[in-house]
Amino acid sequence: MAYREKDTKKWTAQWFETNVMGEKKKRRKRGFETKREALEFERSKKLSNERSMDMKLSDFIEIYFSDKQNDLKDRTIKNKRYMMQQHIVPYFGNQMMSEIKASQIIQWQNEIQKKGYSDSYLRMIQNQLTSLFTHAAKIYDLPVNPCKKVKRMGNSDSRSLNFWTLDEYKQFIQTMEPGTRYYLMFEMLFWTGCRIGELLAITKADINFEKNQLSINKTYYRTGMQDIITEPKTKQSFRTIEIPEFLKEEIKEFVDGHYGMPDTERLFPVVQEAVQHKMKRQIELAGVKKIRVHDIRHSHVAYLIEKGVEPLLIRDRLGHKDIRITLNTYGHLYPNQQRKIANLLDNENGNAVTGLGEERDEC
Repeated sequence: MAYREKDTKKWTAQWFETNVMGEKKKRRKRGFETKREALEFERSKKLSNERSMDMKLSDFIEIYFSDKQNDLKDRTIKNKRYMMQQHIVPYFGNQMMSEIKASQIIQWQNEIQKKGYSDSYLRMIQNQLTSLFTHAAKIYDLPVNPCKKVKRMGNSDSRSLNFWTLDEYKQFIQTMEPGTRYYLMFEMLFWTGCRIGELLAITKADINFEKNQLSINKTYYRTGMQDIITEPKTKQSFRTIEIPEFLKEEIKEFVDGHYGMPDTERLFPVVQEAVQHKMKRQIELAGVKKIRVHDIRHSHVAYLIEKGVEPLLIRDRLGHKDIRITLNTYGHLYPNQQRKIANLLDNENGNAVTGLGEERDEC
């Protein structure tokens, strides 16, 4: 029970928590201005300890991230938290998990859709709410998952992909001096299709100049004024990319120009924002359409598709977890092959008829 401190005149909440060994430990939190606040905090802690679904959604978010701490990368947690705090907590934060209805989720979707977000971002927001209720139902036996009753808003199908053609890329890259840092960075982005975080994590040790291969085994990002090097996005993101001879020579010339560069030092010690700013400036100079840094990865794929490269090869080159991701994202870029199939069937049927005729003559 909550009690008032004699010296500070403020209220202290106290409760018991059971650890993984089954032992009960008393916990306290001081500094509440009112008894009501202290009791409310006690209640939320007790429910959290019991994992009861008669708890506020905002409290369950903390349980969710506690459970997922070993499954999600720090950057993913940061992004998910941001979307939940911006788009979910203001609507459902004070409601009990067990009391949120499908009809309320539909109303929430209607409100979010009025804000003019893209279909892909709407789907990302929806995924955050769905992940909370899926976890609650699967792990904590929430009787009814309201998200299952509601059509998901948004669309993850990126049919409005923005990318450059080879001619547009050449027009862009010609605004930079060959051999310079940013010139090589954009060359590697376009001709390998790697992610910007993967590019910024590359070291000299990741390049096999004899075999013309680039090893992707880590990714880079900056947060809280700190440089973070971590594992790639997924297990499938660990991969070896075959690079063309001309790109190998460009990389070698750059590395040789930095005599004594340690094998473990990043080739490009810059942050993503610097790459974005540089790209924006060069786009204006080149007079090509505006795209994002990540869209250069799409440009690489569009170029490969134009050259007839199969989806499975593209999947492996990009490090996609599943071929469905590749097909859902880029499948619409493949030319329509229906006429080709019809012609193939015509030819096969014609050959079959001809063969039958010849057999009758011989008889």
